Amino acid sequence: MLKFGHIDASTHFHDQQKEKARPVTVINTFVAPEGKEEEVVAAWTDDAEYMKKSGSLLSVQLYRGIGGSRLFTDVAVWKSAEHLRAALGTPEFASHLERYPARTVAYPHLYQKFAVEGVCEGE
Repeated sequence: MLKFGHIDASTHFHDQQKEKARPVTVINTFVAPEGKEEEVVAAWTDDAEYMKKSGSLLSVQLYRGIGGSRLFTDVAVWKSAEHLRAALGTPEFASHLERYPARTVAYPHLYQKFAVEGVCEGE
């Protein structure tokens, strides 16, 4: 079963979902147990396919660390924090968490585009 960690102890993912923000990007880094990388990918694929059916997931991409890394990072853009919270709150999604190999840890966090003048656009 998937275990959750906090990348920022001052701001928990659960609390971020209460914000009235749109759109939002979830950046979620998974640490796969040694030798279980393909099982993590299979479980993540099931999650992504389920979330795509919600109609509120705008885009999703999985990245894999190179050079023997056991890290995977999911970048998913949602219509809003509210839409994400609704998708995560279903019993069906809860059952997906059980498909991850034991000792898999995820570090999800919500973001929005941030403008830096002359460099990049914000929301």
